[in-house]
Amino acid sequence: MLHSMTSEPEQQIGVGTKDAFQRLWTPHRMAYIQGENKPTGPGAEDGCPFCTIPGKADEDGLVVARGEHVYAVLNLYPYNGGHLMVVPYRHVADYTELTAPETAELGELTKQAMTALRTASGAHGFNIGMNQGTVAGAGIAAHLHQHIVPRWGGDTNFMPVVGHTKILPQLLADTRKMLAEAWSVD
Repeated sequence: MLHSMTSEPEQQIGVGTKDAFQRLWTPHRMAYIQGENKPTGPGAEDGCPFCTIPGKADEDGLVVARGEHVYAVLNLYPYNGGHLMVVPYRHVADYTELTAPETAELGELTKQAMTALRTASGAHGFNIGMNQGTVAGAGIAAHLHQHIVPRWGGDTNFMPVVGHTKILPQLLADTRKMLAEAWSVD
């Protein structure tokens, strides 16, 4: 429970020293921290989630849209609500390994994702990019994926700045449905 700045801090009984900090427990993040769902080898048989997701129903895999060479999927560990990734079906690690049709469709689905996010949630801007390699911050370096993170004016409030915590106001399944309905292929 969060309190206003003028109220007394809640006592932390059994979790450490009493202090003025409120805590938001997010135990589901431990799976990400410990590397759950990270591939151990070159494909679906080795646990690559980006190779297994296309074989699932859209709702189960959080797939928003499918192309011939790439697909758009919600990030299971989002930076912001609506955080999408565009992923090639083919298991490749590096952008330079994409074929010309894969590269073109990755760009096209990125444009469509931006349009869908603007339509569905009124996004004001975007962070778009790839982390190439583990040292560059890729959580799953073995399978290329491009991030599309929607941004809104004022979306950096006290929670991420002070509390290092993001508040996501919607379940991923509901976000997926909203974006899939807003997706239009021209």
